[in-house]
Amino acid sequence: MGSSESILGTLAQPYLRGDLFISTKFTPQIAGSSSNPVEAMLEESLKRLHTDYIDIYWIHNPTDAPKWVAGLIPLLKSGKVKSVGVSNHNLEQIKQANEILSKEGLSISAVQNHYSLLYRSSEEAGIIKYCNEHNINFFSYMVLEQGALTGGYNSRHPLPEGSGRAITYNKILPQLEKLTDAMAEIGAGKNASVAQIAIAWAIGKRTIPIIGVTKVGQVTDAAHATEITLSEEEIQRIETLASRAGVNTRGSWEQSMT
Repeated sequence: MGSSESILGTLAQPYLRGDLFISTKFTPQIAGSSSNPVEAMLEESLKRLHTDYIDIYWIHNPTDAPKWVAGLIPLLKSGKVKSVGVSNHNLEQIKQANEILSKEGLSISAVQNHYSLLYRSSEEAGIIKYCNEHNINFFSYMVLEQGALTGGYNSRHPLPEGSGRAITYNKILPQLEKLTDAMAEIGAGKNASVAQIAIAWAIGKRTIPIIGVTKVGQVTDAAHATEITLSEEEIQRIETLASRAGVNTRGSWEQSMT
């Protein structure tokens, strides 16, 4: 409800705005009743972030999406929003957003969906292909599946009990061990961790991974993943093992993409 924006806005103040790339989201479920709720929510975000524009403004989910996408048009024209992204949208909804914007000579610039070795719905639905064909950046979130694909957890060392992650992933960790073992083996030949292999895979699929971090070292580790190239054979190997794991990590908030 704005807390993270306030924290980020405070931390960002010593830096030149031009050196930063800031994105935030419009969430339909908490929209107000003003004439343009998208603009009203944006104005609040701008205040908290101590800035006068947002580089990517996301429509958080497709609830009443056409209505909200249309509300972005004046914000794009004013310069308060530099580019538009849509999150958790399927291919039809992405195309619909582009059609609405195209009437004003505009287009979406980014898509943000759950995408990992364990959940490739956006690839199977043709979303990543569509993005590549239309110069749209695809941002992949949950690439590490909340730690399950970092190599740091397995049936002998599960995620901390009582956490939401543990409830979701601990029961499937035994099914992931052949996959993470193979990723560790591939990483050993590249001086890379399992997590870096997962990130490098997502980059190799022409996506931009969004990585949750709590330590500086995790940032530098993720940056190193950009230097790792996986062979077609290595990609095929880990994708096959991921499919054989037979797990479904689709979130409760996600619609089916296929």
